[in-house]
Amino acid sequence: MSMHVRQVETFVLKIDGGVGYQGVVGQERPDGYHVRPPWRSLYSSRFESLLVRVTAEDGTVGWGEALAPVAPEVPRAVVDLLLAPVLVGLDATMPRRSWCTLRDLMRERGHLVGHQADALAAVDIALWDLAGRLAGRSIPEIAGGAFRDEVPTYVSGLPGVDDAHRADLAREWIDRGANAIKLHLGHGVDSDLATFDAVRAAVPDVRLAVDAHWVYPFHDALRLADGLAERDGWFLEAPLMPEDLAAHAELGRRSRVPIAVGEAMRNRYEFQQWFDAGAIGIAQPDIGRTGMTEGLVIAELAAARHLPVAPHHSSGLGLALAAGLCMAAAAETTSVFEYQVASTEIGSRILRNPIEVRSNAFTPPHGPGLGVDVDEEAVRRLAEVAG
Repeated sequence: MSMHVRQVETFVLKIDGGVGYQGVVGQERPDGYHVRPPWRSLYSSRFESLLVRVTAEDGTVGWGEALAPVAPEVPRAVVDLLLAPVLVGLDATMPRRSWCTLRDLMRERGHLVGHQADALAAVDIALWDLAGRLAGRSIPEIAGGAFRDEVPTYVSGLPGVDDAHRADLAREWIDRGANAIKLHLGHGVDSDLATFDAVRAAVPDVRLAVDAHWVYPFHDALRLADGLAERDGWFLEAPLMPEDLAAHAELGRRSRVPIAVGEAMRNRYEFQQWFDAGAIGIAQPDIGRTGMTEGLVIAELAAARHLPVAPHHSSGLGLALAAGLCMAAAAETTSVFEYQVASTEIGSRILRNPIEVRSNAFTPPHGPGLGVDVDEEAVRRLAEVAG
């Protein structure tokens, strides 16, 4: 028996997180955003996000979240103006079919990426949550079954004031059970390798990766990759400008460490081009940008090429984390999941029970849909504060 969507609601959240999810604040603008040199992107000192609530005819509710760390009002407008009017009345038990319908609304106008895709991701996650709850089964179950009950993780970022401080933080994490760390760098090849060496000396047995935040020209990226290979580095993430497919493909051919890419992409078509070019060694889709439908397809494309999937997670709150873990559990070649400590803690404020995490692994939620219970009162209160 079919069950139709009755209502779609959106919530913009802006939660005070002190100094932002990486622990560093740059020069703040009047609108609350700032750039953190040498990184070029805008950041917020708050945790900003877009939540979507979809209600079926029988009153069952599904929740979704977009990765919208800056200006979540933009994808909210996309949901309210473009997606919600079409979604109401569609079958709530068929998220993939609904995703295709909503994708095609602006497809021929070139809007398969950017804010349109982020808005669609939030709606898609909510539809999968709703379908799972209507079926009384988890998302991995309705997607065909989970490959794992635990998802290995790495600690993302050591927000220290200098290399000695980062080394101390690394020791603390290893004492707490962590076995993998990713450094957020991009401060120059020599500086990055010096930081790597300082942390490696402090924790010699840990897997250690570097995120370069898209800052390097090709030859510097290659020099950094060579330096990491000489030091038994784990992987190099986001080394070049995110749109430069050809340079990433060339770097992938010449690098002796895997090149990890994917957080800036939204759909199967982008990933397929990068896979075919050999530009990705580790695939990093963020479910808050791809949605569940595309995330599962991207994972299948990676599996067909025997490539590991390591989902990206940054400033997303508890729903984005739950969605990413559901996909990670259901994907055949998942290798590891990103553990952003601050956003995981802040993100739990919208959940009645936090997602179980240790320093070396997440336990994916096992209940119906996303497997988490949203604290709707907290969401509505936080949305009022955000205005």
